[in-house]
Amino acid sequence: MYDTYKRKIIGFYERRKRMPGYQEIMTATGLASKNSVYKLINKLVEDGVLTKDRRGRLSPGRALVGVPLLGLVEAGFPSAAEEELLDVMDFDEYLTPNKENSYILKVKGESMIDAGICPGDLVIVERRATYKPGQIVIASIEGEYTMKYLRKSGEHYYLDPANAAFKPIYPKGNLTIEAVVTGVVRKY
Repeated sequence: MYDTYKRKIIGFYERRKRMPGYQEIMTATGLASKNSVYKLINKLVEDGVLTKDRRGRLSPGRALVGVPLLGLVEAGFPSAAEEELLDVMDFDEYLTPNKENSYILKVKGESMIDAGICPGDLVIVERRATYKPGQIVIASIEGEYTMKYLRKSGEHYYLDPANAAFKPIYPKGNLTIEAVVTGVVRKY
């Protein structure tokens, strides 16, 4: 019965894009008491299907919104494949752990190809208090934005592309670092 109840709650969430309340869970599952719903919810929280905050409000858990992480794959010499459930991964949590300071940009241009960032890719960027040379940053030079490696020569910062066809940018005016690139997403 547990799996049936779980499917009904997941179905409610997928249809309505919100978690059901206790009364709605009673109706959906046919459970006769709030105590039964309470026990079911605690089991779903324990299994990672739901999370519950201090006020008892329900949210989807990692097992509900994540994708299974099944194992490792060899990118070098072939090896025996072993499939085992290692964890459930939530891409949103993985790519943007600091959501309030993060945003996504679509890449235009080829100046970062040798860093593995191609036209059409999405980059996840995060605003931070400090930036370090060597990081890939989103920078503003005289009001125009670009993505490059942040480099330092002596006391001066400059922007270095990851493509030999492009030249480094040595700003004569105001250089402002807006954010640092924390991830790249490419869909095939």
